[in-house]
Amino acid sequence: MNSRIVVSLRIAASPEVVFDAFVDDIAVWWRPNGLFAFTPRSPGVMAFEDGRLVERLPNGKVFEVGVVSVWERGARLVFGWRQAAFTPDMNTEVEVRFEAVGEGTRVTVEHRGWDSVPAPHVARHGFPNAAFLARHGEWWRNLLAGLAARANSVHLGAGDEGLS
Repeated sequence: MNSRIVVSLRIAASPEVVFDAFVDDIAVWWRPNGLFAFTPRSPGVMAFEDGRLVERLPNGKVFEVGVVSVWERGARLVFGWRQAAFTPDMNTEVEVRFEAVGEGTRVTVEHRGWDSVPAPHVARHGFPNAAFLARHGEWWRNLLAGLAARANSVHLGAGDEGLS
């Protein structure tokens, strides 16, 4: 079985602008989802810092979602993804690709490794595999819509009003 999620969205901004919005402004565009919270104390504020994706919780603690393994500005970002309830052998990974398409960027998110999380695990909420992946994919599509809004506002604010 290959349990992975792949979603894409085209954004009217350059790969560098979209990449920067993804990593620098994640606290602005990230939309928490109670169904897929990282910890029981979520939501917090998301940030990339010190080579990691973290969630800064309201109580002041920091939860490490995952370590960044690839950081290629404007091209590719890969990082680990863990919920607090994951055991050490449960590992998922997110790869984000930023591909120039015309005057914009196709952003593709591949969230893989869900085979390492057993079907009865609390993170899957009792959904059959296909339903779980579909629900998680819907969330990633919503996240990319938030990224697009942020990247477009940054892009248009930079004086490139010609793109839509």
